[in-house]
Amino acid sequence: MRYIDFCGEKVSTLGLGMMRLPCTDEKSLEIDEVRFEKMIDFALANGINYFDTAWIYHGGNSEIAAGKYLTRYPREKYLLATKYPAMVPEALTDVPHIFETQMKRCSCGYFDFYLLHNVNENTIEYYLDEEKYHIVSYFAEQKKKGLIRHLGFSCHCSVETLRRFLERYGDLMEFGQVQLNYLDWHLQDAERKVAVLAEYGIPVWVMEPLRGGKLVDPPEEMKKELDGIRPGTSYLEKAFRFLQSIPQVKVVLSGMGNLQQLEENIRIFSEGEPLSDEERAKVVAVADKLTGTLGVPCTACRYCVDKCPAQLDIPGLLAQYNDHKVSGGSWIAKMVIGKLPEDKRPSACINCGNCQKVCPQQITIPEILKNFAEDLAK
Repeated sequence: MRYIDFCGEKVSTLGLGMMRLPCTDEKSLEIDEVRFEKMIDFALANGINYFDTAWIYHGGNSEIAAGKYLTRYPREKYLLATKYPAMVPEALTDVPHIFETQMKRCSCGYFDFYLLHNVNENTIEYYLDEEKYHIVSYFAEQKKKGLIRHLGFSCHCSVETLRRFLERYGDLMEFGQVQLNYLDWHLQDAERKVAVLAEYGIPVWVMEPLRGGKLVDPPEEMKKELDGIRPGTSYLEKAFRFLQSIPQVKVVLSGMGNLQQLEENIRIFSEGEPLSDEERAKVVAVADKLTGTLGVPCTACRYCVDKCPAQLDIPGLLAQYNDHKVSGGSWIAKMVIGKLPEDKRPSACINCGNCQKVCPQQITIPEILKNFAEDLAK
């Protein structure tokens, strides 16, 4: 495993993201603790020391599992990161309660890394309004007390919103976590976000490096050209090597769900073989070519699901929409949707807009579902 020196801290360049852990239920709430324990042991034995969880992951069970299984090891053997959930209404009314609950869940004594979660157009005012919410000042105080060692943030927002946040808090933020992969380099303006963070001297932590797993098996339209870039390497490796080629990127978080994924990812991050400038440009060009036909940048985070009064499986519907669009009209998507009850199809969307308000990717979900329903009706 390769490491960086961060403020005198030895940090693995690959971190275990704990949003997609193995589960025993369809709603991904109940973590398969037997499999997860093996993953923790394997990760630590093979060099990973950075573990990333959050208040909302697996309905809170991710933090609990982190506390249960990481604390079997000496505290200095692992680095634990979690996040404050400004997108959760109850978090705004009692910030100390959220943090104290996280401390109990994780049983860690202190957090090595703590993030202001999901800075975006819907949460930015909460973070900026210190008089009413006291969020950032509270966590700055916890850092002074030693309960937080490094304070940072994650964001799914426009470059303009990112600048607003950094203009206010750039001097307090030690690292910034952004959605970054070769498909989002231009599609989600990741290139400009990396540049903005560089202006402030803030190192980059990466989330969604594989676009929710989509870049492990990219659309067929991309494969032929990708195969010609560093032949003999997998699509997975190309995606990670792309990130290794960006100087500002220091830590890459991957939501690994089994030992096989852990083993392969650790192998890649044990070697420093970044794409050349020419290879990186070619990979981005392939992605840009697909942008016109790719449907929407859903990463299946499922933030939208809890807000849907119709209880639609929005990520599942959007996945079929993407397949439908990328394929130029997919019979598979039509078959899958056709098997759903009528009240679970795209046409069941009531256009309330709740989903769009919490979508990190800023997807116009009601409009997309309406268009999807019309396409299927044709």
